[in-house]
Amino acid sequence: MTTDWRAAQERLRALGFDPGPIDGLCGPKTKAAITAFGRSRGLGFGSGFGPVIAALMRAEAPCPDLPWMAEALRLQGLHERRDTARLRAWLDPAAGAIDPRAMPWCGAFVASCLRAALPGVILPDTPLAARAWGRFGDPVAPVFGAVLVFWRGAPSGWQGHVGFCRGEDASAYHVLGGNQSDAVTVTRIAKTRLLAARWPAGVPVTGRPVRRTAAGLDLSSNEA
Repeated sequence: MTTDWRAAQERLRALGFDPGPIDGLCGPKTKAAITAFGRSRGLGFGSGFGPVIAALMRAEAPCPDLPWMAEALRLQGLHERRDTARLRAWLDPAAGAIDPRAMPWCGAFVASCLRAALPGVILPDTPLAARAWGRFGDPVAPVFGAVLVFWRGAPSGWQGHVGFCRGEDASAYHVLGGNQSDAVTVTRIAKTRLLAARWPAGVPVTGRPVRRTAAGLDLSSNEA
């Protein structure tokens, strides 16, 4: 398959990786940017650039009007064991000095993305507790960028999960979050598990419902 290097360079730049001049040539800066993108997604290069280019062209560009989603997308692919130091340095102090290898960090991820985008945002008193996010901000429909809170174990229990709405299919929400398969990923979570959808208080709701295909994403049953 022939690579459209100009399109690849434009995509790299949109995603925050510097390919050098947009000239349609795979020069050293473009190769370095592709390598950096691949590593950010946990992809190897055993079979060359092909699979990484394919992932690059599928990757979602940041959302400038929803800066917390841009921040979350920027971190997609980070893994709690492979990227421990980077995650620990990035996590906001409001979430506590946690080791993501030792405890659930979905709430810390949401808190850190929001604080990076909205420094004055008021977080839940216990941001590490996923269900505490059910009292965050204002209620909203499950639109793109909303904070979604789910139950785990049982609807009336204490366990939960929290992440950002990336879209939905007929039976599940597509959730961009941390501590999903020990990494920052997108996973499908059944709509029947949703407890709340919330939006930062005082911020206009600009997110819209986004329909996604379920292809390629398994339904999650336990995000711990």
